[in-house]
Amino acid sequence: MKFNNAIVLVLAVLGICFQINCKAVSKEGEQADKNSNTFTMKDDGTTTIQPDWAKNAVIYELNTRQFSKNGTFAEVTEQLPRLKKLGVDIIWFMPIFPISELKRKATGDVLVDNIRDPEERKKYQGSPYAVADFKKVNPDHGTDADFKTMVDKIHSLGMKIILDWVPNHTGWDHPWIESNRDFYTQVDGKIIDPIDYNTGESWGWTDVADLNYDNKEMRKTMISDMKYWITDMNVDGFRMDVAHGVPNDFWVECSKALRAAGEVYMLAEGEVPEQRNSGSFASDYGWSLHHLLNEIAKGKKKASAIDEWYKADKEKYTRGYHMNFTSNHDENTWAGTVKERMGDAGDAMAVFVFTFEGMPLIYNGQEASLNKRLEFFERDPIDWGTYNKSAFYQKLTELKHKNQALRNGEFGGKIQKLSTSDNDNIYAYARKKNGDKVLTIINMSKNEKEIDLDLGKFAGGYSNVFEEGSVTMPSKMTLKMAPWEYLVFSNK
Repeated sequence: MKFNNAIVLVLAVLGICFQINCKAVSKEGEQADKNSNTFTMKDDGTTTIQPDWAKNAVIYELNTRQFSKNGTFAEVTEQLPRLKKLGVDIIWFMPIFPISELKRKATGDVLVDNIRDPEERKKYQGSPYAVADFKKVNPDHGTDADFKTMVDKIHSLGMKIILDWVPNHTGWDHPWIESNRDFYTQVDGKIIDPIDYNTGESWGWTDVADLNYDNKEMRKTMISDMKYWITDMNVDGFRMDVAHGVPNDFWVECSKALRAAGEVYMLAEGEVPEQRNSGSFASDYGWSLHHLLNEIAKGKKKASAIDEWYKADKEKYTRGYHMNFTSNHDENTWAGTVKERMGDAGDAMAVFVFTFEGMPLIYNGQEASLNKRLEFFERDPIDWGTYNKSAFYQKLTELKHKNQALRNGEFGGKIQKLSTSDNDNIYAYARKKNGDKVLTIINMSKNEKEIDLDLGKFAGGYSNVFEEGSVTMPSKMTLKMAPWEYLVFSNK
């Protein structure tokens, strides 16, 4: 960041004043937080229904199979203190259930049974989303006792655990196939794999059988199995796979039943307004925003397109918030690494994800600059190296936790755009809550930019999040910004 000379003088003279003001604001914010009764599991028709601990949480996606050398719960348990230090609040585990052997996929449309070489067959462990039993753990990861030990450790460190649940389908050797065939969608008496509701054709997920949500008994049994993980295994919520493929009335029924069993956090894989507006889910995927960020990174869209997205999104949703990300298991494996999709813009987009409205996600390996597509059907352990991105993410998680402006959904501050001389390429915005303020300025282009920035009412004292020291920001200034450069200022 480069200020002009006049601004440097102002910053030097007013620095002491800022430090005094910052402390006063901090105390005011802390008192407001102590007096807040906003966060509740009660459905008042407007407030996001979620546990208190989710209000400023950072979520971390963990693929047990790829997370460690042997892919076990015990090895995950060893790394939990590191995740706590990273600033993780919620660990979302990809499915930890046994994987169906019948019709198990190797890769693409190739089934394991079609591979003749027995040694070659062994390496393919199948899709974790082809669940063979909803009430057991995958023995490749460990035992029930290992899982419980891990959960206890997560809780002792002050973190939470949510499970990736697969309500849309099961594997072909799930017990229900034999005991309750009417739990499944059938054509001419034959159970089928899931159908793409957009095309009426198969998704190509031939390793799973489609569940029939017209069957009320199946719904009851599904909810009962979910409750088991809350009451018996002490998990704190669920990420619902293909939530958009399941009837919305089921989610209303399901969420009420689960919340009666305990305080749970509900995340939907999808972007269906009704699922949040009904109160069934606290959050869903920010898919459309993510795809827009990919387009901006490639130079196919301007930063100003975010304003159009934001306006349209606000018109659709009445409560809840998106989970925002630069990567996840689907994007990494099928669409490409952050480097492939975003090039040099990866860090800038991560800063955006953490300072924009919504809950930020860290995908396992991002704290180690993960730059390969992890295999989906076989073991492919992450190379952790020196965890060289940990400090970067720690700065962002620390800011998220201490500044109320960055809380999730309506519990944080709304986006307030800052005026610049180049709104097409520079995305600048402020957020404010209970006296806490954060300013974010990002050059969302591959070119160096010199811009005029008008902070208006957000002028004042701040700390530079990614550089040491305090600054006093005047209402108007000129900045020179390198390609994909990001600046974040906090008054707390």
